[in-house]
Amino acid sequence: MKSIYNRYLHNFIPVVFSIVALLQVSCKKSWLDAKPNKALVVPSSIADYQAILDNNTGNSLFNFGAPSLPEIGAGDFYLRYTSWQSLSNTQERNAYIWNADIYAGETGFDWNNAYKRILNENIVLDGIKNVPLQPGDQASWNNVKGTALFYRAFDFWCLAQEYAKPYDSNTASTDLGIPIRTSSDINVRSVRATVLATYNQIVNDLTGAKPLLPDSALYPTRPGKAAVYGLLARVFLSESNYSNAALYADSCLRLSNQLLDFNTLSTSASTPIKRFNVEVIYHHNLSSYSAFNNSSPNLIIDSNLYNSYKPNDLRKQIYFKMVAGFPTWKSTYTGTSYFFGGLATDEIYLIRAECFARQNNTTAAMKGLNQLLAARSVTGTFTPSTAASADDALSQILTERRKELVFRGLRWSDLKRINKETSFAKTLTRILNGQTYSLQPNSNLYVFPIPPAEIQLSGIQQNPR
Repeated sequence: MKSIYNRYLHNFIPVVFSIVALLQVSCKKSWLDAKPNKALVVPSSIADYQAILDNNTGNSLFNFGAPSLPEIGAGDFYLRYTSWQSLSNTQERNAYIWNADIYAGETGFDWNNAYKRILNENIVLDGIKNVPLQPGDQASWNNVKGTALFYRAFDFWCLAQEYAKPYDSNTASTDLGIPIRTSSDINVRSVRATVLATYNQIVNDLTGAKPLLPDSALYPTRPGKAAVYGLLARVFLSESNYSNAALYADSCLRLSNQLLDFNTLSTSASTPIKRFNVEVIYHHNLSSYSAFNNSSPNLIIDSNLYNSYKPNDLRKQIYFKMVAGFPTWKSTYTGTSYFFGGLATDEIYLIRAECFARQNNTTAAMKGLNQLLAARSVTGTFTPSTAASADDALSQILTERRKELVFRGLRWSDLKRINKETSFAKTLTRILNGQTYSLQPNSNLYVFPIPPAEIQLSGIQQNPR
């Protein structure tokens, strides 16, 4: 059966399309007599495959388009009714009110773009192993393979947050995950792995990438060991595996631990936080949806979130601005109109702090949290936070996690995992034109439906609604 990739072929960069065509020759005998097209450029060197991984033509492929539809439904902002009506895509409107069926005939952009990248990652992984090594090429060869493995793990994790249930050790071996594509052969039938197998594949890819990559990458758009450790920390946190999450967060911070002092930023600048700032470990943009517009504004910050920042907390002025009397977002770690979906040290500090709190190490948990908060407070005004217990520390850290990592593509994943804890479970509510919409903790609607076109093409099982 044809795989999920067939319908994307016309969108691929020419060099990759030529490989896909060649990979299919063995399946189509009539092609054997065709004369070679000299216009086709077939990757054959380490540099060729590195060029595929570095391709970001037209803000597409790698470092762009991480799934972000859940960000619309995560509850950190609201839309007025007229703004909601004017959204570009039906799936945006439906994601905002947590409709059971969101696509209404539209393409599943998050799904398609992620699997488009995964195909290219698999093409690189299948191709690089056939490139003969020359003296002095080992580091470059390793970087290509390690980068492709990291990219694939990153895409698998993002897809799992949108289209699979949260990891639960009691049910992960039977809960449905996502299709795990590890071959560039487009004729391999797509099937859904379990959640356990999905997360195991992500960890295996990252474990394989770790010895191949340098400690720090040459460019922030490429991964190094610090990015591998950071993503492993994120993955294990989403598994509630706090010992491993703490271990890898600490390993990451040993390689990359700088925090951006917000006192050095201009609160009056239109984009106070610059792209590739010192906290960025791995740069990746989230997909851009019209709901994220901050000029009208469409996006209006949730009042509870906005009012939770203390007067001396510079994040309120750095992250947000007032437009037409409403607070909306101002600056992200991309330095552009895109939301940041990569890895940065502030997230890693929060992961390690949360893990310490869950391991009843209150002192270490609050020390890490205060390191971060000191860099966000007006100079001379910061008073270290204290906690009466590990539970108190955890509550503070989760609160600061939401405030620090706003619009980073993480809130939905956080809600899915902490909703399993009664003390942190949260019901989301929205009102449009007098009608109230709610999303209950642990609802099936926390798992997005797989695009109907994919169901029709591959026959994989749809998520329950």
